[in-house]
Amino acid sequence: MRQHPQAIAGHFKGGWDEAGIQRWAAALRTRLEAPAVSLGVLFATPAFAEHATDLLEIVRLHARVPCLVGCSTRAVIVNEREHESGEGLALSLYHLPGAQLHATHLDPSTGIGPVPAPANGWLVFADPFQADGERWLEEWNRLHPGVPIVGGLASGDATSPRTQVFVDGTAHESGLVALGVGGDVRLESVISQGCTPIGETWTITRTDRNFIVSIGNRPAYTVLVETFNRLSREDQVRTQGNLFVGFAGSEYRDEYRRGDFLVRHLLGADPQQGLIAVGALPRTGQTIQFQRRDAAAASEELSWLLARTRERLAGRRVFGGVLGVCLGRGEGLFGSPNHDAALIQEQLGPLPIVGFYCNGEIGPVGERSFVHGYTAALALFVQA
Repeated sequence: MRQHPQAIAGHFKGGWDEAGIQRWAAALRTRLEAPAVSLGVLFATPAFAEHATDLLEIVRLHARVPCLVGCSTRAVIVNEREHESGEGLALSLYHLPGAQLHATHLDPSTGIGPVPAPANGWLVFADPFQADGERWLEEWNRLHPGVPIVGGLASGDATSPRTQVFVDGTAHESGLVALGVGGDVRLESVISQGCTPIGETWTITRTDRNFIVSIGNRPAYTVLVETFNRLSREDQVRTQGNLFVGFAGSEYRDEYRRGDFLVRHLLGADPQQGLIAVGALPRTGQTIQFQRRDAAAASEELSWLLARTRERLAGRRVFGGVLGVCLGRGEGLFGSPNHDAALIQEQLGPLPIVGFYCNGEIGPVGERSFVHGYTAALALFVQA
C-alpha cells in the first residue's frame, strides 16, 4: 500500500503555545495535497485540557477543517512513532472524495438514541468514567447489525478521572463522540487483542452466571488443566499467569483462526467443583478456545492480522488510519518503543496514521463490536 497524497498526519511537541499551534496547523494544511479537508482527527495530552475549546477553534480555522473529532490521551501516535512521554498533539487531515460524514456527541446516560444517518462504519471516542460503553455498544450492535464500530476510551492524567472527547469546536467531559462514515468511503478494521490460541476449540455445555461448569460434557477445570499440560515446557512457562479465554465471534465457521475470538479474563478456577470463572457471561453452545497473551503473542498476532488485511485490501485505495492502543501495551509490554505503529507501517505503509493510548479499545469481532483490553484497534478509511 502506498501513501495517498491527500491525507497527512502531524505531531506538535510540547504544551500549550497558541501561536505555535496556529503555525503548525496551517503548515500541516499546506502540506496536504488536496483542494479541501473532509475530516480532521485530533488527540491531545493533558496539558491542553484547560485550553481545549481554544485548541479546537485554532485547528478548525488554521487547518481549515469542516469536521473535527478526537479526544484526550496520555500519549499520542503519529505515523510510525508512539510518543509515550511528554506533552503534545497529534492531528490527521483527510481528503475523502465522495464520503458522507456525520459527527455528533451522545450522552448514553440521558437515553439519547442512535444517530439516524446511514453509515458504512462508526469511529467512536468515549469517556471511560461516565459513559457506559458496554451498554451503549449492545444497543448500537442491535440497531446497526454488521456495521463496524472502531475507536477507544479516552485517557488523560493518571492521577485524575478527567478526560475529554472532541467534536468540531466543543470539548465534552462526558459521553461519547460518534463519527458515521458513509458514501464512497468505508471503515475497515484490524483488531489485535494480543493473544495466540492454545489447545483446541471446544463447545461449552453448561454455564452458571459467569462460571463455565462443563466443556464438551466434561468439567471445565479438567479441560483447562489438560490443555495446559499438553503444552511444551517452554510454552507452559510463557502461559503461566498469561492465560485467557476466547469466545468465538461467530458459530458459523468450519475453522477458527486468530482474530475470530473475543478474548476475556480467566478470573479463577475451582478444582473441587470443576468450574472456571471468566470475565463474561458465557452461553451453552458457545465455541471457546484458551488463549495466551504476552509480548510475543501480541507481536505475532498483529503481524498476521496486518498481512491478512494487506491481501484483503489489495487494489483498493486506503486513505489513512486511526489507531487506538491500550495503555498496557507500548514499551512496557514489548520492551522497545513504537512497536504497534512501526509494524503497521511495515505491513501497510507508508500510510498516514494518527492515534492515542486508550483506557479500553473498541472494535468488532465477528459481526458485533466490543470494548477490549490490551488491544491495538486500527480503523482504516478505504475507498468503497
